[in-house]
Amino acid sequence: MEQKGYKMVPALGREVVIFLVVFFAIFIAIGSVMGGVNMINTLMNSAYRLIMEVCFYIMAIAVLAGALSSVLSEFGVIALIDRALSKLMGPIYDLPGAASLGVITCYLSDNPAILSMARDKNFLTYFKKYQLPALTNIGTSFGMGLIITTTMMGLKIDGSIKAALIGNVGAIIGSIVSVRLMLTFTKKYYGTSDYSSNYEEISDHKVRFVREGAVGSRVINSLIDGGKNGVEMGMEIIPGVVIICSLVLLLTNGPGPQGYTGGANEGVAFLPWLGRKISFIIKPLFGFTNPESIAVPITALGSAGAAMGLVPNLVAQNLVGPNEIAVFTAICMCWSGYLSTHIAMMDSLGARDLTGRAILSHTIGGLCAGISANLLFKLFSLF
Repeated sequence: MEQKGYKMVPALGREVVIFLVVFFAIFIAIGSVMGGVNMINTLMNSAYRLIMEVCFYIMAIAVLAGALSSVLSEFGVIALIDRALSKLMGPIYDLPGAASLGVITCYLSDNPAILSMARDKNFLTYFKKYQLPALTNIGTSFGMGLIITTTMMGLKIDGSIKAALIGNVGAIIGSIVSVRLMLTFTKKYYGTSDYSSNYEEISDHKVRFVREGAVGSRVINSLIDGGKNGVEMGMEIIPGVVIICSLVLLLTNGPGPQGYTGGANEGVAFLPWLGRKISFIIKPLFGFTNPESIAVPITALGSAGAAMGLVPNLVAQNLVGPNEIAVFTAICMCWSGYLSTHIAMMDSLGARDLTGRAILSHTIGGLCAGISANLLFKLFSLF
């Protein structure tokens, strides 16, 4: 008997051999650099640190964001925002105005914060089925935006404030590209008529759900219910974050100060190496003057925080200028470690089958963000 989401295949076939060859080739190659024991210890230590320092941090953000979105929904603020911004968000993103609240929340915190809102029934009624998976792309486009922007503005480079603001504009352009590309896939998958919520009676948004009781009890209950949704979401993204981010870190980072010791966050620096090999493409698009700058966007694939950590050292060595700061801001915001969170976020939204398309759309969107920031900075430099 077949199960939903699965299909019958022969017990043995070519894919068994292909998988084993690829699996052992990858890990033997990594182990030959790090040492087999060190590689295994690094994976375990990185996974533990990700759970303790990243996943629980994301869960804390999700609890607060869930509580906030729930109380805003309870008292009609989301309905007001949707009414006010629907004419803006619709033409630009093909999303309801309520999605703008998710943008603000992610900008102030991190990518998965938008998922807490997607658990609220009032929030869901504003979205059609094809629009809901795009929350992953638009939320990630603005993840950690405030932290990234203020960090870049604080760098000791002339014009860093202007560059960071231009980078924000680049991230917005990248978000539009990412969301619009994603929606072309979701429209084919879901169609354009069905709503994501089963509450057909309020799909016209003339009414909304509220809790019974006095105002005080409604506030407390909405905060608690929203926080519970944040806890559930935080638990659901742990497998994706730990597995994917551990692998990304393994491919992004290099050895520690004392070489390979099996400690957390060590790696073979494959992605930066790959970035240097294709620098002849990346440098003209982003306007980089030194190849070392490529490490920032490559690292931003897995972690925006780690990418930002590279910038002060590049500044101290006079390897980057304001043009690079604009591009770094745009890419770190738009990508913001999406390889580490996209899979978990899509799974949480019930759209696991579209994960590959979400990643493809966001890869293109992030590249457009960096290219746009480069061109905009050069344009503004003329005046």
